[in-house]
Amino acid sequence: MEELIQRISAASGMDAAMTTKAVGIILGFLQKEAPAEDVATMFNAMPGSQELAAAHAEGGSGGGIMGAIGGMMGGGGLMALAGKLTSAGLSMDQMQVLGKELFAYGREKAGEDTMGAIVGAVPGLGQFV
Repeated sequence: MEELIQRISAASGMDAAMTTKAVGIILGFLQKEAPAEDVATMFNAMPGSQELAAAHAEGGSGGGIMGAIGGMMGGGGLMALAGKLTSAGLSMDQMQVLGKELFAYGREKAGEDTMGAIVGAVPGLGQFV
């Protein structure tokens, strides 16, 4: 995971601690929202991802206005994820870089088929990665 954290930090301008938290939030989101088999394949290809997702798992629909909107829309999905990332201190630009870099890394490690299945299973995710 260190390689991924450094890669995202360099591309986004975030420090390693913020990047680690943000990646953990996204991995936890994928674990909850995407097909378990595909997420397991991704986690197996990216050592440390399971632990990172578990370390940053949290309940609720996120914070701030994005989390509130997500809550009104059924309490989940990308709006809730955006709320959690906003609460962690990320800007929209940083979220976009984070998504693109994380999924590019996932494609390198787990393959296009696995990552494509994950993106296809989460409504709206494709436009951000």
